Amino acid sequence: MTPQHLAFMMLINLVWGFALIASKVSLGHFPPMLFTALRFTLIVLVLFPFLRLHEGRMKQVLIIGLCAGPLGFGFFFAGVALSSPSVVAIVSQLGVPFVTIMSVVFLKEQVHWRRWTGIALSFLGVMVISFDPTVFHFIGGVLCVVASALIGSVGQIFQRQIRRVGVFEMQAWIAAVAAPMMIAGSLIFEQDQWHVLTSASMLQWSGIFYTAFASSLIGHAGIYYLLQRYEVSQTAPLTLLSPIFTVMFGTVLLGDVLTTRMIVGALIALSGVLIISIREKRIVDTGP
Repeated sequence: MTPQHLAFMMLINLVWGFALIASKVSLGHFPPMLFTALRFTLIVLVLFPFLRLHEGRMKQVLIIGLCAGPLGFGFFFAGVALSSPSVVAIVSQLGVPFVTIMSVVFLKEQVHWRRWTGIALSFLGVMVISFDPTVFHFIGGVLCVVASALIGSVGQIFQRQIRRVGVFEMQAWIAAVAAPMMIAGSLIFEQDQWHVLTSASMLQWSGIFYTAFASSLIGHAGIYYLLQRYEVSQTAPLTLLSPIFTVMFGTVLLGDVLTTRMIVGALIALSGVLIISIREKRIVDTGP
């Protein structure tokens, strides 16, 4: 990865690290489906000019839209609402082993024993966190984040395979798929939407605007841009800094409490991701 692309990846991590904090503030007022619907509606309004049909590739575009939109983010923001940002940040790193495993199965990428060890450590670390008595009180949120990571990894595999679809075109289609589905979901499963909208403060609205514009248009569009240039198993592990930023922000700004078991689990999980990342760097630097 070039120094410019590596610096861009660090910016993406910083943006994503704070996105969970902004989301948590807004989700204290907005229900998850309405929050997600508003986020993607804003993106559609901004990126509508980029919407255009791609003959022969629309099936892939729609699958990516479902995985990265209503399914992936629907579960993710439900997890944020039910859990703490620090725990969500660590558990969401399961996307790294998930996408690495899928890249082996579907893209025939090579993974050797060191990276399999890293994958095992990632899962072990999340299991340690999940059995912490503090975390067990919001285990439903943890399971939502696990589901989001699994679904999102499917979307990343399709993103790796698709060609000749621009970054903002893909973001526009993801939003176009997600917005109406999340609006319908909110109307069916949630209530008092009008009161929620009219009573929200600027601080509570700010989380929606941040996740719509900074997280999506910089973070997710940036990842899509990098996935077109590097292997999934090379790009995904470099998101390691994102949970570290989130834990830092969560502890300082929201007063998140980290127990010993949570810290140990986080260290194990992030060590696993780091092993995957280091091993991938060696392969890139020296060749297989």
